[in-house]
Amino acid sequence: MKGDLLIIGGKEDKTGAKEILQRFVEMAGGSKAVIGILTTATQYPQELGEEYTELFHSLGCDKTILFHLNTREGAEQDSLTDQLQECTGIFITGGDQVRLTSILGGTLFYEQLRHRWGHEGMPIGGTSAGAAVMSCHMIMAATETENEYIVEMGAGFCFVEDVIIDQHFSQRARFGRLMTAIAHNPQVMGIGIDENTAIEVTDDGGCFTVWGEHSVTVFDGKKLDFVDTTNHGDNQNITLSGVRLHSLAAGYTFDLRNRELITTFLEEEQQHE
Repeated sequence: MKGDLLIIGGKEDKTGAKEILQRFVEMAGGSKAVIGILTTATQYPQELGEEYTELFHSLGCDKTILFHLNTREGAEQDSLTDQLQECTGIFITGGDQVRLTSILGGTLFYEQLRHRWGHEGMPIGGTSAGAAVMSCHMIMAATETENEYIVEMGAGFCFVEDVIIDQHFSQRARFGRLMTAIAHNPQVMGIGIDENTAIEVTDDGGCFTVWGEHSVTVFDGKKLDFVDTTNHGDNQNITLSGVRLHSLAAGYTFDLRNRELITTFLEEEQQHE
């Protein structure tokens, strides 16, 4: 059975109630949690590792293990297997998602991480770059010019299938770049997660529930009526029609298999009014 995922849009609350980080501690076992902190994405692993160590301890986590893996050679150490086995959850920090895939992809650490998650049900959390890497189709970089969005795609860690995840979504106005990614890959859904907002993916990847302060936006291009990604002279903007749009606030659940909102939350709220 696959482990649950907590995918955070970045800039999660670290000074107030810390709702999202508290949720990950609960997923990993509460006071008995042993959380591995993976800092590969960042250029400042020591500082960020210490910050999350203090945060998780303040939220009742019993123990943390730091994984400062900055080379492929380092990610092949046999000792990592025992360290990963001790963890009850892994948290992936922000930074650059390409560092995660290029340094860890195909290594012993990556294969053991997938085993712990995919066969032993260990939960994984990730913020910012640690969120972007969760999907099979990953946005590596994007450039906006006067006439177009250029979106460079690559392979992520594939913890969530058939989606593209974008983070800092509303705060960095990433509507255009996620829509561009969907225009080129209409078979997958685009999930834009705002800052201090997260999705908890459960049911073996079958659905997600929203946590946090803001919203999650879902683009479904599977039944596009029309798409044109061809360059036409100076005007290189894409044209597409028939994208299905969903916007979910905290507490709502989305069915990833059937690509639809689950309205149980709303129905329960109405029953208690």
